Amino acid sequence: MSANKGWWVPSEGEDSVSEKFLRKTRESPLVPVGLGGCLVVAAYRIYRLKARGSTKMSIHLIHTRVAAQACAVGAIMLGAVYTMYKDYVKRTGHDAGEK
Repeated sequence: MSANKGWWVPSEGEDSVSEKFLRKTRESPLVPVGLGGCLVVAAYRIYRLKARGSTKMSIHLIHTRVAAQACAVGAIMLGAVYTMYKDYVKRTGHDAGEK
């Protein structure tokens, strides 16, 4: 059975994975920030796992999940506020200056 080693290579008209990632990052820059925050919080909490003391493992994992979700929700909220600002405040200020 011969394996097609080039199956993951995009065709001529398609973007590569890194090009897609960079384009999506330019479109919505807070998505990688939220993802990075989740990863940093999770990595820190896993690092601190041995120093949890008498806290049960399940409680430690719940706190880790809540902290990681807080980073993601915070990035979503920042993105929503930025989008509202860009759509309403800048547009209203720009339209008022034209009249």
